[in-house]
Amino acid sequence: MVANGDGGAPEATGAAEPARSAEPARSAEPAGSAGAGSVRDPRPVIISTTFRETGTTGVHTHFQQVAQFLREHGTPVKIVTPFSWARPLTYPVFAPRLVLQRVHGTASVLWYRHWHEVFLRNALERELAAAGDCVIYAQGPLDARAALAARTGPRQRVVMAVHFRTSQADEHAEPGRELKRDGRVFRAIRETEREVIQQLDGLVYVTKWARDALLTWLPDAVWVPSTVISNFVAPLPAGEAAEAAEAGEAGEYLADLVTAGRLDDRKNHRFLLEALAAARKTGHRLTLDVYGDGPLKRDLEQRIAALGLETQVRLCGFRTDVRALLPRYRAYAHAAYAETSSLAIIEAMAAGLPIIAGGIGPIAELADDGVEARFWPLDNPEQAAVIAVELLGSEEARAKAGTAALERFRRDYSAAVLGPQIRSFLLDPVGVT
Repeated sequence: MVANGDGGAPEATGAAEPARSAEPARSAEPAGSAGAGSVRDPRPVIISTTFRETGTTGVHTHFQQVAQFLREHGTPVKIVTPFSWARPLTYPVFAPRLVLQRVHGTASVLWYRHWHEVFLRNALERELAAAGDCVIYAQGPLDARAALAARTGPRQRVVMAVHFRTSQADEHAEPGRELKRDGRVFRAIRETEREVIQQLDGLVYVTKWARDALLTWLPDAVWVPSTVISNFVAPLPAGEAAEAAEAGEAGEYLADLVTAGRLDDRKNHRFLLEALAAARKTGHRLTLDVYGDGPLKRDLEQRIAALGLETQVRLCGFRTDVRALLPRYRAYAHAAYAETSSLAIIEAMAAGLPIIAGGIGPIAELADDGVEARFWPLDNPEQAAVIAVELLGSEEARAKAGTAALERFRRDYSAAVLGPQIRSFLLDPVGVT
């Protein structure tokens, strides 16, 4: 999942650190659908994010789904972003980052972090001054630091979602990104996270992998009350699901495979192309639709042409209705090599699609190899082609995996199951020191 926010140097938040007990804080156990009934104090929830209110990332989907569930169950929700304060100023202040990205990657990270946090903090100060008791649900460390600085007292609790992989510093130091690993700015971002996380009233990890990755370098985070609650989405509307099912039964599939996500290195779309080319060499012509946009579009177009896949692969660009289209494919293909979770996979499971993906840690938490999914090696397109062909070549196996995927979604990733859990953790302060 795309991490929330970009880098910046640490500075004092002005928020007092909560008292710590003699024992590490215990992670909250999932409460199931009964969790909503245990909420004693339905205070308003203010979602703090450096992102715009609407967008296409997994972070956007996460907080929009949380907001939707809370509102449907009587909890007031307000989403506060840097664009909630002095909006006309955001364009001249934020725009220089686009120039800096081309000439000085590190400076662009610092510019983004500093000014997005400044605007977000000002927006939160205005909102929290009149909010009274509330919960601020921050979508990352910068979002949390702004909330800690803006809150009026400890009864305005700050809980943070962990969407990032290990640390936001690590994400910016991936190959081809802006920062040098273990450089000055890298260390400054980690120090910011260390200071902020230890002041929080709660942490929501979207996977066990995300929790373990954070604790590897920040073991003191164990003292913060926490829970592991997966990303979730509401089921497809009954009408859309039935219409898509009828199209599938009639064999009116749009393509064999579908994938959705930003066209960047981390999503590894080139691997999908190599796998399709390998399958064709063995006499199997698989088709793929790719939804999303990004910096690698031109590169992928050229690679499609070089591999002779023009009649097998369509780059469909960004669309807002992808989820409704998913049931009209035979399987969902995923090749990302770095994730914290994957809402795209969860949405595909909600559509009854079997999953073909790399078995990296967080993905292996979402689906089981040989049941809802088939895991393929991300370093071997020839073997990946064999796995895809075997699944799609047997309608019985494909349908069985698709049914299992839908059942797993209903059991583990539906808003009806996980919504009460996150509502209870956000609004019930029992056990929070």
